[in-house]
Amino acid sequence: MAAPAGGVWHSRLLALLPQREDWDAVRRAPGRDVMAGLTVGVVALPLALAFGVTSGLGAQAGLVTAVIAGAIAAVFGGSNLQVSGPTGAMTVVLVPLVAEFGVGGVLMACLMAGAFLLVLALAHVGRFVRYLPIPVVEGFTAGIAIVIALQQLPAVLGVAGQAHGGEGVLNLAVEAGGSFLAHPHPAALLIALGVAATMLLGARYRPGVPFSLVAIVAATLVALVPGLDVAVLGTVPSGIPAPSAGFFDLGLMGALLPAALAIAALAALESLLSATVADGMSIGERHDPDRELFGQALANLVIPFFGGLPSTAAIARTAVNVRAGASSKLAALVHALALAVIMYTAASVVAFIPLSALGGVLLATTARMVDIGALRALARSTHADGLVLALTLVVTVAVDLVTAVGVGVASAAALALRDVARSATIEQVDVDHADESAEERQLLGERIVAYRPEGPLFFGAANRFLQDLMDVAPVEVLILRLSGISTMDATGARMLDEAVRHLERRGITVLLSGISPQHQTLLTTLSVASDLYERGQVFSDTPGAVAHARDLIGARPRITPAG
Repeated sequence: MAAPAGGVWHSRLLALLPQREDWDAVRRAPGRDVMAGLTVGVVALPLALAFGVTSGLGAQAGLVTAVIAGAIAAVFGGSNLQVSGPTGAMTVVLVPLVAEFGVGGVLMACLMAGAFLLVLALAHVGRFVRYLPIPVVEGFTAGIAIVIALQQLPAVLGVAGQAHGGEGVLNLAVEAGGSFLAHPHPAALLIALGVAATMLLGARYRPGVPFSLVAIVAATLVALVPGLDVAVLGTVPSGIPAPSAGFFDLGLMGALLPAALAIAALAALESLLSATVADGMSIGERHDPDRELFGQALANLVIPFFGGLPSTAAIARTAVNVRAGASSKLAALVHALALAVIMYTAASVVAFIPLSALGGVLLATTARMVDIGALRALARSTHADGLVLALTLVVTVAVDLVTAVGVGVASAAALALRDVARSATIEQVDVDHADESAEERQLLGERIVAYRPEGPLFFGAANRFLQDLMDVAPVEVLILRLSGISTMDATGARMLDEAVRHLERRGITVLLSGISPQHQTLLTTLSVASDLYERGQVFSDTPGAVAHARDLIGARPRITPAG
């Protein structure tokens, strides 16, 4: 007897909650996890500030997200190594959302996205992300990096007042460049380039040093020099704001639905990809994709009440966490606690950080997001992979992230179907004439022919299969050996039926052999070649079909079939 639906959902929910083994992992190396968490906290501070400012919600929103969402996702997520918070990819969705709906619209969309993620977790959708084609993932990542870099141009060039308009990033970058040429701000540009160069060169020669924090401190000291006209963060409230439900506006739900779906899709995609990367960097770690979605769902359901941004796992911070020696969820919790202490004790200092310095942090981050070697290798691997990569990248920059993933997956599927269809073949094979004389073999060869289709017989290859059989030379008996068909759909079955009827109209007797049980069920359900079944012209193996063909040839005079 099937379990009640309520019981199924209850058991699924219990499976998503924290497990005992999570806390067993915490006891393995707590000291190392604490140090890893402190290291990630230092790296995450400038990123959280930068993503908060870039999104349009402010520096405090970025910090709040890193603290609260980071802690919730760590406790309830499905990876021991994952670090969550605001990310650059998410700001790409949020900038136009803030411009159109304001802060309240972002918080409402975040809450809706959390609900969608919860449904995905309960429905066990997480495991399907592993089927995303690599060219789509790489093109998507490179496109996000370009969009983030373009978004930073106003801050980098000292025209940050234009950074959060609703126009596309390409238009935004062009206008920022024009404004800079009209009223240059060399100090802002030099600070941004200095921060980016410090981070990139430092990561290359001294990867264990948190050069992002070093660069931010140096840039802040430079900005305090009298006479420099450099925009800074300004007032940053200390502490975590009290919960508030003032952003609820049910009338906006319809208008916010596309944005909420985009946030949920992006959070799921980035979190699961990040968890996969973390598994690959460690030994013996395997994340639970559905629990990871559950943790991200709870984080995004809670964070709007504190004025934070939509959250997802961050590949950069997760990689730092793994390299620092983290082995349990304790590291991510320590990271969140360290940022909370900074919010309460150093908000007044944070307020003096130049906006151009945060722009430089994100420029360096985008440079490290893109693996040029991997892009080059994919572009050269096959024409199909290169096309999918380029298409996904262009749509990410020119349209939006969710559309880009949809277009990338659809194009990859279409090209894969084309290749599969091309791999399907049908070839003539020898009928066994071992016991006959040469004259008899020639006679039978002229009257009996066997064909063996190989590969899938589905909608992509069915028309080619039909055309090949229609071109068969005139014979009296044709044996179709179907044991080589790997898969068959309704379209393929219908095309088989049409081919059989066409051959019979030409006066050719058709025999079928080697049909697998699952294909037999499909053919019977669709009444394919039903006449052949009734006349006993379907055989379990080829020798039986060959013997029957010989009997037919021996029982009738030699007549050339009409063709």
